[in-house]
Amino acid sequence: MSSYNYIDFSVEDRIARLVLKRPPVNVLNMEMMNEIVEALSSVCKEDSLHALVIRAEGKAFSAGVAVEDHMGDKTEPMIHLFHNMFHRLLEVPCPTISVVEGAALGGGCELATFCDIVIATDQAKFGQPEINLGLFPPVSIVTFPWLIGLNRGMELLLTGDTISAQKAYEWGLVNRLVPSHKLEEHLDHLLSQFKNKSALALRLTRKALRETMAVTFAAAIEKVEQIYLRDLVQTEDAQEGLKSFLEKREPVWKNR
Repeated sequence: MSSYNYIDFSVEDRIARLVLKRPPVNVLNMEMMNEIVEALSSVCKEDSLHALVIRAEGKAFSAGVAVEDHMGDKTEPMIHLFHNMFHRLLEVPCPTISVVEGAALGGGCELATFCDIVIATDQAKFGQPEINLGLFPPVSIVTFPWLIGLNRGMELLLTGDTISAQKAYEWGLVNRLVPSHKLEEHLDHLLSQFKNKSALALRLTRKALRETMAVTFAAAIEKVEQIYLRDLVQTEDAQEGLKSFLEKREPVWKNR
């Protein structure tokens, strides 16, 4: 099994587990995303798994993609690599579960909510703050209308608000909201339900359900990606948003 710097990955008792491990808040840099893609690619080769669990160490699930990887020559390879994670997640044959105990923001929110089932504690929170940097989150642009409807998706993506786990549960971003002290019990129960079922039936049921989204996602993310790379990220406002974040100051927008 491969050795990783920023994640832990293991397969035991027909359950794959991927743990984000880049303290303090699991910001996704390109090396970390490459490791995630490699781990997910190995899961795609397994046809007897009953589930994949994605969770994190530390105080946050993930605070998103490294801002510096949005700039200069890194922008295009970063966005292709980031989206590759989601293409691999679509191809994973078993049910996918994210476990969110802290903040899931930006790309971290996209990764968590893209999973089939999202379990969150009351300490979790979710948000897409990209608009505050003059950007938008391409994956959530595609998936949020599916998950929470167009109007709520518009609200989250246009305001950049961060919402509580309770509101995320009410809106449909979260499947199960559980107390922190009951988290492992709930996760173990869910996994036991999967283990009692045919891995083949789970795989084909997931494939059939995801097939309705897969074609739409592949087509839509390509178009959204082009808007992001060609129309948005090179603008003065997008560059100002990124620079102001790194410089810890308020952005000065020029609307161009």
